[in-house]
Amino acid sequence: MIPVILIIDDEPGIRHTVRSILEDEKYKVFTAEDAISGMEILKCERIDLIFLDVLLPNLGGIEALEKIRYEWPAVEIVMISGHANIDMAVRAVKYGAFDFLEKPLSLDKILTICRNALAIRKLREENKNLKRTVGFAGEEIIGTSAAINNIREIIKQSAESDARILITGENGTGKEVIARAIHLGSTRSDNPFIDVNCAAIPETLIESELFGHEKGAFTDAISRRKGRFELAHGGTLFLDEIGDMSLSAQAKVLRVIQEQKIERVGGEKTIETDVRIIAATNQELEKGQFRQDLFFRLNVIPIHVPPLRERIEDIPILLCHFLKMLEKEITLETDAHEFLASHNWPGNVRELKNLAERIAVMHKGDSITGYDMDKLLNKKTKKSGNPENTLPEGILQMNFNEAKENFEKCYLEFQLSKNNGIISRTAEAIGVYPSNLHAKLRKYSITVANSKD
Repeated sequence: MIPVILIIDDEPGIRHTVRSILEDEKYKVFTAEDAISGMEILKCERIDLIFLDVLLPNLGGIEALEKIRYEWPAVEIVMISGHANIDMAVRAVKYGAFDFLEKPLSLDKILTICRNALAIRKLREENKNLKRTVGFAGEEIIGTSAAINNIREIIKQSAESDARILITGENGTGKEVIARAIHLGSTRSDNPFIDVNCAAIPETLIESELFGHEKGAFTDAISRRKGRFELAHGGTLFLDEIGDMSLSAQAKVLRVIQEQKIERVGGEKTIETDVRIIAATNQELEKGQFRQDLFFRLNVIPIHVPPLRERIEDIPILLCHFLKMLEKEITLETDAHEFLASHNWPGNVRELKNLAERIAVMHKGDSITGYDMDKLLNKKTKKSGNPENTLPEGILQMNFNEAKENFEKCYLEFQLSKNNGIISRTAEAIGVYPSNLHAKLRKYSITVANSKD
C-alpha cells in the first residue's frame, strides 16, 4: 500500500516544494493551508505521516499537534518551523511529534525523516497486529464446549468492527474476559481498555465517572477530571453491570452513542469522543426497567455466556488451567470428575478459580479425589452426632425420591433433637399431627430415646 502524506503549511511555496519531492518518491500527497483544513482531510483520508508547520493561522501547530495526537493517535507527525528553539522542540516531542525540521528545508533531511517515520509506523502496525494475534490466541477463553466455540467464532467475526456488543450471563461466568478478548482482537488494541463497574459507583457519581467534571462542578470537585469516555478515546469502554445504571445516566450514554460527543459535568465545552462500547449484564434488560432505546443500541451483537452447569465438559479443563497457572500439577481422579459435574457452581468460573487456589494451598499430593474437593469447597466440618451437620453422604448424586427421603429423615432427627425428643412439641414445631409424626418415625426407623410422650 502506497504511504499517504499530508503537508500542513500556510506558505504555498513550502507546500509545493515538499509535495514535489515526495511525489517524485511515489508517495501520495495531500496539502492544506491551515490545521483546520488539514483535520478535515484527516477525517476523510487514511494518512500515514503529516508535515506540520508550527506557525499557522487560526490554530497553532503545537495546539494542532496535541489535537491530532488525541484524535488520530496512529499518525506520525513531523513539525517544521523557521523559528525553532529548544523549548519548542521539547514541547513538540512531549506531545508526540516524531521529529522537528528547521527551515530552510533540506531535501535529504525531508526524505530521510520521511522514510524513518514511515518505517516506525510500519513497525508499530506489525507489532499491533502481532499483539492482536498473540493476545487473542492467549486470552483465557478456556473450554471445548459448543457454547464456548460459538463465542470464539462471534469474537473473530466481530472484533475488528466497531459494532457495539452486549454480553449477558450470570455473575462469575467470565464476561469481562470476553470483553478483553474482543478488545485485543480489534484494531483498537493499542489504545486503552477502560472498564466501569456500574453497580459499584453511587448514582450521584456515575455521571462524573463516565463524563468527567470541571473544577467547582460540585462540592468535592476541587480540580478538572477526565471521565471514562475521554480516557477510553480511541479504545474500548467496557460498561459492566449496565443494568444497574440510573435512568439519568442511561439517557446521557444514549446521547453519547448517537452524537459521539460528551460534556463534562459542570462544563459547556463539547468534546468529541471515539470509543467502542461493550456492555455486560446479569439481568434481562429487555424485560426490566432499562431504557429500551438504549438496550437496542447496545445489543447490536449479543453474546450469551452460559453458566458452568450448562457446559460441564469445560469444568475439568478450566480447573486444570487454573492449577497450571498456580504451578500446581495434579491428576483428577474419576470421582473428582463426577464431583465437578454434579456440583451446581452458583459462583461459576469465579467459584471454580477459588477452588483451584484452595487446592494449590491446602492439598498435598499429585492427585485429588471428589471427596477432597468436596471438603475444600464446603469448608464446614461435619460433626457426628449433630443432625444439622450430617447431610447424607452422596445426596446430590441420588434421584429425587431417594434424596427427598434422606433429607426428610435427617430433618426429623434434627427437629426431635432440637425439641428434646418430645413428640408433641416437635409435631407442633414442624406443623404436623403427632400421629403423622409417629408414622414417619416408624417409616425411617427413628428411635426416640427417653421420649416424653
